[in-house]
Amino acid sequence: IGYIPWMFNLPAPQPAHAIAFAQLTKSQGFSAPFGLTTAERRHPEFRNRGIGTCEWDGALWPFATSQTLYALANFLRTQADIAHASHLTPRTYFDAFLTYTRSQRANGLPYIGEYQDEGTGDWINGKNDRSRYYNHSTYADLLITGIIGLVPRPDDIVEIDPLLPTDTWNWFCLDGVKYHGRMLTVIWDKDGSRY
Repeated sequence: IGYIPWMFNLPAPQPAHAIAFAQLTKSQGFSAPFGLTTAERRHPEFRNRGIGTCEWDGALWPFATSQTLYALANFLRTQADIAHASHLTPRTYFDAFLTYTRSQRANGLPYIGEYQDEGTGDWINGKNDRSRYYNHSTYADLLITGIIGLVPRPDDIVEIDPLLPTDTWNWFCLDGVKYHGRMLTVIWDKDGSRY
């Protein structure tokens, strides 16, 4: 929740902000085996409210993770010097996105629910109708705007700024995206052999 201002690029760049974002990669901060927690894991009241009561004391919430990843993408793009000084790079975003991707499963099948245990990956209230129809992940947006890098803008400029580390995917194609009255195709082909 504390990262939401960066979703909208509200904070002015300050080196002190990097300290907050650095907590995304720390196991006593927000980094857990199955994703980014909603409270710091070092806090004495972390996950002490029980389960199944809509608690926000540390469990993973896909919508909160989406908000945090949007914020991280904006921070990396608009405050790159500050981010890099704290060892935050596109790899930080990519790794968090991959963890997020792997967490969206249940019983071996794709699944997105309300909220999840950070250590086991079990969906809390997973069989409850409210949870299993709780598709708040904005997963496709994170792939399109973050990894592929089609940055939403209010003007007609098409900005592509991928957060894909250079040593990862050799190619991708995002085709048929309607954007400001245009149909866009974004292609990445590392060595020209795919497209």
